[in-house]
Amino acid sequence: MCGICGVFNFKNNKPLDPAVLKRMCDTLKHRGPDEEGYYTSGQIGLGIRRLSIIDLSTGSQPIHNEDKSIWVIDNGEIYNFQDLRKELENRGHKFYTKTDTETIVHLYEEYGERCVDHLRGMYAFAVWDEKNKKLFIARDRIGKKPLYYTVINGSLIFGSEIKPILEYLGYTPEIDLGSINLYLTYQYIPSPKTIWKGINRLLPASTLTCNNTGNIEIKKYWNLDFTQKTNLSFEEASEQIKQILTEATKIRMISDVPLGAFLSGGHDSTIIVGLMSQLSSKPVKTFSIGFKEETFSELKYASIVAKHFRTDHNEFIVEPKFIDILPKIIWHYDQPFADSSALPSYYVSNITRQHVTVALNGDGGDENFAGYLRYRAMKGSQYFSFPFQLIGKNATNKLASLIPHIETTKPKTIFRYMYRLFSALSENPARRNILWHCYFNNELKYFIYSNDMIKKLGDTDAYDYLSGIFENAPAKNTMDRTYYTDIMAYLPECLLVKMDIASMANSLETRSPFLDQKLMEFTASLPTNWKLKGLNFSTKHILKHTFRDLIPKEILHRGKMGFGIPIGKWFRYELKDYIRETLLSNKAINRGYFKRESLEQLLKEHTEGYRDHGYRLWALLVLELWHTVFVDKKP
Repeated sequence: MCGICGVFNFKNNKPLDPAVLKRMCDTLKHRGPDEEGYYTSGQIGLGIRRLSIIDLSTGSQPIHNEDKSIWVIDNGEIYNFQDLRKELENRGHKFYTKTDTETIVHLYEEYGERCVDHLRGMYAFAVWDEKNKKLFIARDRIGKKPLYYTVINGSLIFGSEIKPILEYLGYTPEIDLGSINLYLTYQYIPSPKTIWKGINRLLPASTLTCNNTGNIEIKKYWNLDFTQKTNLSFEEASEQIKQILTEATKIRMISDVPLGAFLSGGHDSTIIVGLMSQLSSKPVKTFSIGFKEETFSELKYASIVAKHFRTDHNEFIVEPKFIDILPKIIWHYDQPFADSSALPSYYVSNITRQHVTVALNGDGGDENFAGYLRYRAMKGSQYFSFPFQLIGKNATNKLASLIPHIETTKPKTIFRYMYRLFSALSENPARRNILWHCYFNNELKYFIYSNDMIKKLGDTDAYDYLSGIFENAPAKNTMDRTYYTDIMAYLPECLLVKMDIASMANSLETRSPFLDQKLMEFTASLPTNWKLKGLNFSTKHILKHTFRDLIPKEILHRGKMGFGIPIGKWFRYELKDYIRETLLSNKAINRGYFKRESLEQLLKEHTEGYRDHGYRLWALLVLELWHTVFVDKKP
């Protein structure tokens, strides 16, 4: 893993100042503490901060081809590099390192921009083609590795994070209010937008080409197709899943540095740890995090798994003293990001890095095999939504309002799910899917927005983002559209952003066997009733069947538990004064986004236990602290 950045002065031959590139790279030091590397030639400059994983001695970047006409910097890992190297050597290419990154250089020589078709891994890389004066940038299929860019005054500037771009610009860009609207809706800002106007994030499975005339072309090179279903039987498909996931785990265990795994005690991380134990001759190093509040902590389940597979296990407890470190975490994320599990993800990455440099995880299991409870709600709603659509939205919302809102410290309650379910029943499937994801729905956002904010937003609708993906999904039924939407939106824009930032903030590389492209393409071909099974819509049916002899019985039959934190409780008690003082400060109100009286009502409803606004208050807190760090520029 690394951090990369660069500048291409396509409109002029102005040489790039190496000192500027050095300052840009310095903002990425946490992503690559082992060494730095640069390539500058006339109008191009490439920089990298390297976290050494494979070929520690000779794998320094940037890496070039035989005549030094092609240069590459890469953030990520190419898992099939050994097979690619053999193929390329047979074609006459000469390698001077043993690193996986060098395969990209020679693949580009052979296939040009189609080199990405041959890669199996996670990556965001930039290739400089000196002969054609062309910059070629690519992100991996599912978006594990990030890439941001901007175009200004005849130059294209890019980086693994926004920080090097801001360093190059030397000023604070204008905030995009539409991005704030999206953020409050989904808890993240979806690509290609960012919080800053003019700075973009390249979409997953996309390439960007910029030539010497300044012509920029962005192409999508891969997609998941849910329309073509397998002809295999259930048992044959189960065996295929086992083979693909085992191999995907094996190739992700290739490393020249110590390796371990995150262990939550859920199905996905348990399967990965189990497979690693089978593939390794030594005990797997495992790492877990929990809370004093047992309803939020999975440590007892992680302990069961650790004992079952005899791992070298490590645990850590998070307490509500995290406030002091929150500005640092927000600095790492670059833009507002409200998934509260960013906090435990940061801590588990921190303790893991003290023992290993690479960690495998279970990311992607829920999206591939239908593990979320909202999938059950979506499937169930198909059977009894019709009468609610007949009576209309207003009547349905009145019924939903009859559901009690009670104070609870549990992360999920029957009342919360009933309220969301009833509220969504009068909607069409695309809009219904959005409501499972919403933090602030449109009504609540416009309740807290100031009149000036409402005027500036105009008639923009944040729901259009997710509904567009849902409605254009390459799928033939509602459930496959739902899975596809999560894989193209929630997974890369929320979960993978969280894991990339949390791990790289601690100079830790994370790898996800469930996100292997072969596995994802195969699971897309599975019938929906193999994932959600029976009258109770049992989740992950085929996955649990496949690994029923590997997973401890106590884990196999347990339900889904999210990786959240007890912020609802903390904001009612330990952090009650802190959240109130922060959100209602004159500085926060004077930013002009929200009405003071509306925020006061949200706080009152939450602290008195009438409504659980914990996650909404968290989103508002992160937004204000982000302004403090990046706009007010206070540490």
